[in-house]
Amino acid sequence: MKKNGITLKLFSITVVFLFMFITAVILIQSLFFEKFYVNQKTKQLKSNVEKFKSNYTKYNSNSLFNAMSDFEDNNNAKIAILENTGTLKLIQQPIVKEKQTRSSETMMLAINNWISSLENYFDVLSTKKTIVYTFRHPSLNTDNLVLVSPVVVNGEIQDIIFVLSTLQPVGEATSVTREYYIYVYLAAVVLIAILSLIYSKMISKPLISLNSTATKIAELDFSAKCQVNSNDELGSLAKTLNFLSEKLGNTLNELKTANENLKGDIEKEKQLEKMRKEFVASVSHELKTPISLIEGYAEGLKDGVPKGDDIAYYLDVIIDESKNMNSLVSDMLDLSQLESGNFKLNLSEFDVSIFINSIYRKYLASINDKYLKLNISSHIHNIKVYGDPYRLEQVINNLLNNAIRFTPLNKSIIITLKTEGNKISVEIENEGSFIEGGDLDRIWDKFYKGDKSGNRHLGGTGLGLSIVKNILILHKSNFGVINTDSGVCFYFTLDII
Repeated sequence: MKKNGITLKLFSITVVFLFMFITAVILIQSLFFEKFYVNQKTKQLKSNVEKFKSNYTKYNSNSLFNAMSDFEDNNNAKIAILENTGTLKLIQQPIVKEKQTRSSETMMLAINNWISSLENYFDVLSTKKTIVYTFRHPSLNTDNLVLVSPVVVNGEIQDIIFVLSTLQPVGEATSVTREYYIYVYLAAVVLIAILSLIYSKMISKPLISLNSTATKIAELDFSAKCQVNSNDELGSLAKTLNFLSEKLGNTLNELKTANENLKGDIEKEKQLEKMRKEFVASVSHELKTPISLIEGYAEGLKDGVPKGDDIAYYLDVIIDESKNMNSLVSDMLDLSQLESGNFKLNLSEFDVSIFINSIYRKYLASINDKYLKLNISSHIHNIKVYGDPYRLEQVINNLLNNAIRFTPLNKSIIITLKTEGNKISVEIENEGSFIEGGDLDRIWDKFYKGDKSGNRHLGGTGLGLSIVKNILILHKSNFGVINTDSGVCFYFTLDII
């Protein structure tokens, strides 16, 4: 046991407490047992004498003698009946044995002592009440309990009941008990030491385990568990500590994960900031070129440079570049609305095949300019969906523009419609180069442009696909992009009504 350990403290406290307790019990019994016995004996004798007196007037000579005999047997005492003058009236005749003769002799000595003691004698006669006192045998030096109780009839003392009970057995018992307590005390010392050691070990062992686990938790080691399986408060505390350790461990792991996510978010924010800068540069470039063209051609018109048909050409250039600027500004406004969180769709029912046909026809001129082939793969008719036609047209416009922009000359664009359960899937695939694996997820982010070469002839500001993503999310659509054997395929789904 450690010098300042809880085991030693528990052992010491338990030993001291039990020693004090057993010592107090032995001392109390040694000092007060005899008095307690005398008090109890007095109460018992008084009670039994009162019962005897209650039937006294009903007894005849034979029944009285039998009642006296029963009283002596039940109370281990001698009883005698005296006249009111103190003269002996009736006493049990002793059997001829030394013990019985000695008790009768003691009885007669006690009666004579009572009569000769005028104070006790007249106390009974005057008060007519029971008195109890101790009589010591003059030669044997043994103590006896004497009870004198008058039988009062019509206010007059008829007879006096005299009871004598020896106290010698209790004195002997007290003496023997004191010797016996010496051996009991020695045995108790050994037993207390053993039990205190077991008790202290039993209590301190789970506490030591709890302390060890708590120390490890304080050192952020949450793998340790308390091996206390009892169903008491210590067991409950162990379960709570194990639960706390597990929760702290999980929380710490969550914090580590959150920290890693935060690092990822910071890195993503850095990338986003980089894309913003690229976007600003791209938008500046996109705006600078048409503004320069519009400014140059407008000044040419002002100065009268073009003549004849050239005037119309100058005006067409100014109009086209104004449209490009308007398209860029419109995309920025659309994206701002979609990302605001307050945008609401104008939903309605429409036939999806008719809807698709009405859109792609507007791009036939651009397709023919690049000598591209357009294939419509669909056998779907009269299939109605629920959505916002205007916003879905923006989706298809952006996807078709991307397809035309990135499809090489003399290659194909394929539009496919097919049903998948209660949904219809729209796929727009273009032949050409693949999208790099790292770009497949990032192309949906705003400001991101897969082509970083800065080639103006490809066009775009990196906003189109971000607009597509936000519109399809509002429609709760499943959408994405994959690399196919011949190129790239964009797809999205709509609910069939």
